[in-house]
Amino acid sequence: MSTPDPVVRTAGLPAAVEIYDTTLRDGAQLEGISLTVADKLRIAEQLDRLGVHYIEGGWPGSNPKDEEFFARARTELNLERSRLVAFGSTRRVNGDAAGDATLANLLAAETEVVCIVGKASAYHVTEALRTSLDEGVAMVADSIRYLKSHGRTVFFDAEHFFDGYRDDPEFSLRVLHAAAEAGADCLVLCDTNGGSLPGQVEEMVAAVVAAVDCEVGVHLHNDTGCGVANALAGVAGGATQVQGTINGYGERVGNCDLVPIIANLTLKMGVETLPEGRLAELTSVAHHVAELVNFAADPQQPYVGTTAFAHKAGLHTSAILRRSDAYEHIDPELVGNGTRFLVSEMSGRSTIELKANQLGIHLDGEVLGEIVETLKELEYAGYHFEAADASLELLMRAASGWSHDYFTLESFSVNVGHRSGSGSRAWNDVAVQVETEATVKVHVGGERVVATGEGNGPVNALDSALRKALGDRFPELERLHLTDFKVRVLEARQGTGAVTRVLIDTTNGERTWTTIGVSENIIEASWQALVDSLVFGILHTDDQA
Repeated sequence: MSTPDPVVRTAGLPAAVEIYDTTLRDGAQLEGISLTVADKLRIAEQLDRLGVHYIEGGWPGSNPKDEEFFARARTELNLERSRLVAFGSTRRVNGDAAGDATLANLLAAETEVVCIVGKASAYHVTEALRTSLDEGVAMVADSIRYLKSHGRTVFFDAEHFFDGYRDDPEFSLRVLHAAAEAGADCLVLCDTNGGSLPGQVEEMVAAVVAAVDCEVGVHLHNDTGCGVANALAGVAGGATQVQGTINGYGERVGNCDLVPIIANLTLKMGVETLPEGRLAELTSVAHHVAELVNFAADPQQPYVGTTAFAHKAGLHTSAILRRSDAYEHIDPELVGNGTRFLVSEMSGRSTIELKANQLGIHLDGEVLGEIVETLKELEYAGYHFEAADASLELLMRAASGWSHDYFTLESFSVNVGHRSGSGSRAWNDVAVQVETEATVKVHVGGERVVATGEGNGPVNALDSALRKALGDRFPELERLHLTDFKVRVLEARQGTGAVTRVLIDTTNGERTWTTIGVSENIIEASWQALVDSLVFGILHTDDQA
């Protein structure tokens, strides 16, 4: 790809923006996420690797997990680029800051930076807190002043600011002025309900920047689908801190996604966000965090998704063959991603050739034509190679004359035994127990090997048996782990006789690949995908070292 022209910062934009990550607190509020303390520590390490300025670790005192996290962070986290932040709220209504338990817990966390949330909406002060507006302002000012007296850097999250400002701008600004006068280091305007639009955000942020003598940040949710756009609008309005989460995790539909925000600010708007050289870690960190929260990474996520720079149309691939930037808005390597060429029944010779070149496989013209026809036939039969790059690579290598000599299959068998339970309605008898045993007979290095494995299902049992058979010869298999198993029934009108497609994801801890099998027999389809996954892993052992 050609070297991109330097990005010129638009007049009026700040030169740099601080990135504040709240994945460990606000992100963890997403339905389906439950982080252990170890998970939180590992995510914090990834965020530090990326180089975000601040990592919000949680709310000390709110639960035992966050207590343990901050305690362990003191000795187990060695942050090189990021600063850890403890989060909490202002003092209680009509309370005393010096005697407030929440503020005491913030200090006990021993972080240099704290962030407190307080009401910036008159409606929420009178209706949610059920107190006077004067007391609402005092709660904010007293808390900040107390924390500053203990030497902390203090950020103030102005909760419900955008809604509050629309209803009663005078009160919302009064809260901000009080926070600034008390010593707040940054006033963070929160779109707590996520209902604002970009034009509104930019206008209100600009009004605040003009009205206060303090740094201004934004904390935005994605309820209108405008989280990222709102963050960029906030920066356009003068915000110098953006709070969000990796991959947009967060309550309801999520927080604004820091991944495209960082990329857009840096590459499109000329605003500095991360330390030099860290932008190239964006894809890896986004995917690593997804693994740690046990969510599948979004393949269509801007900049870092597996399909973000994937090309399927023949027109696109033939153009990219001549100019690599013809159908890509940036060089994918800038964010640690790469160009992918999807191969399907719609692929032409140029796509196959590009894919082969990418893999370092030489294919002459005649072989290219044969592969195109083979792919069409296989896709018609139910294979889907754009979702199974590893199986595609093995197919192309085989077409070029390569074949593995790791092992040959003589036979395999699977036995499923129902040991206990009703067998028909699991909810009537939760103690259902099913045992699966698989036996494989293979030839390895001229030796016939018979191995048996047990598992919680046919694939697990076959995987166990095949690893036993091959383990002495290929110890590298210990590094390979199956991470996902997907089954799709094709032509469902055939009922139980329908063709089944199986996709298996496998990882070595650093790289993940997908393999495919298709058969009217689900176990045979699973075997095909399983064998490809292990062969691919063995083939690329040198890459994994």
